[in-house]
Amino acid sequence: MLRGTGLLVDGPLGRDGDVGDADLVLLCVPDAEIAAAAAAVEPRPGRLVGHCSGATTLAPLAPHEAFSLHPLMTVPADGAAPFAGAAAATAGSTARAARVATALAVRIGLAPVTVADDDRAAYHAAASIASNFLVTLEAAAERIAATAGVERAALVPLVRASLENWAALGPERALTGPLVRGDEETVARQRAAVEERTPELLELFDAMAGATRALAATPLAASPAATPPAEVAP
Repeated sequence: MLRGTGLLVDGPLGRDGDVGDADLVLLCVPDAEIAAAAAAVEPRPGRLVGHCSGATTLAPLAPHEAFSLHPLMTVPADGAAPFAGAAAATAGSTARAARVATALAVRIGLAPVTVADDDRAAYHAAASIASNFLVTLEAAAERIAATAGVERAALVPLVRASLENWAALGPERALTGPLVRGDEETVARQRAAVEERTPELLELFDAMAGATRALAATPLAASPAATPPAEVAP
């Protein structure tokens, strides 16, 4: 990632703290190991030490002049992440450290955003919901569809259209379906099917139906402009 930007990069290095004469050390370790990895790096004037965690503050990097750079992008184990154009949460314990974190983000092609220490957990929770929870939800949809002989590929265009509508229009206007129309009879039939075929998903269905009812009840979602013309409401 960094090598492609023209920067002189050495590593990855081991966790014994031997970083040579490096002026900048970026720790790419699990959150629980950041403090130990940082403690193994010898502090010296001018050296910056950073981490890539989204939820962790700069505290585990003390006493170093510290920074953090967290790409707001999913990184699957078997594929390269398309970092260019994604956001990145940056922070620095000094003005210089903050500038370096921002410069690194821009160098990689990321759009830096500042996230304060007190906001890190909320920021990372939003990222988990937007990425991990979305995959979990689609996995549930895939399992229910399979009971009807429908494969994952058939759901993909619907998922993509819904996501694009959310990005372009916001959640209230992007929402479609029987809960928006107030068709509770259809919802009841859906629930009965889930209970019969995948009872382990019924609690998730009920929770999502309740949250969707609440979203559909907002004035904007109930307006005629709420249904995007590009998508057939499922």
